[in-house]
Amino acid sequence: MTDTLPVSVIQYRPLDGGIPANAEEHVRLIEDADDHGARLVVFPELSLTGYRLDLLDRPESWLAPDDHRLADVREICRRTGITAVIGAALREADGTPRLASLAVHPDGSTETAFKTHLHGDELELFTPGEGATHIEVDGWKTALAICLDASVPSHSGDSAAAGADLYCVSALYTKDEEHRLALHLGARAMDNRMFTALANLGGSSPLGESCGLSGVWGPDGLPLKQASGTGTEIVSAVLQRGRLNKFRR
Repeated sequence: MTDTLPVSVIQYRPLDGGIPANAEEHVRLIEDADDHGARLVVFPELSLTGYRLDLLDRPESWLAPDDHRLADVREICRRTGITAVIGAALREADGTPRLASLAVHPDGSTETAFKTHLHGDELELFTPGEGATHIEVDGWKTALAICLDASVPSHSGDSAAAGADLYCVSALYTKDEEHRLALHLGARAMDNRMFTALANLGGSSPLGESCGLSGVWGPDGLPLKQASGTGTEIVSAVLQRGRLNKFRR
């Protein structure tokens, strides 16, 4: 277990060209985050396609387990020692459709988290998950959440009860949701005495323009660092275990 954990959240404006083009750009951004010293890199909800549910009638818009299109992502994680959390529509081996975050580890293994609290058209397209998935990076227990999950206090509360140090949210918050975003990430951090991090999808989608503001919050509920715009941006922070211990005493 390390005393610090360098984290980079990627506010990402998806490219046209589907999964191959976006996977290539993910590799470039992971390389850039490595220059920031990151050990954990978090991308937004559906980062490999953008929030384009209208495109999910195309088989190529879905990721499969061990998908060959992630080969270069796996390689950059192996080479840098970074764990990268990426967002995609995933069909499990048995065909179950999931709105997922995939944690790609340096050893080549992959862990998956499934959005629990679906809404709107997602309800017709995906099968919900059953709570947060927990991964470990350098001894830091990290819970993975997807968008609306962060609005439900029990989702993060259960993670805190399981010992999570960090609650990572991959999401799409749009223009005029700035206050909602601040309340969700700040409250989840303060109420549970853990760090929270948000990777917000940048640019525009059928739901509207992004409000940006990807960043990291301390266990006191206050933001440590946030994005300055609404496009692609890397926001990096070093989490300190001593800060956790101070608020957990």
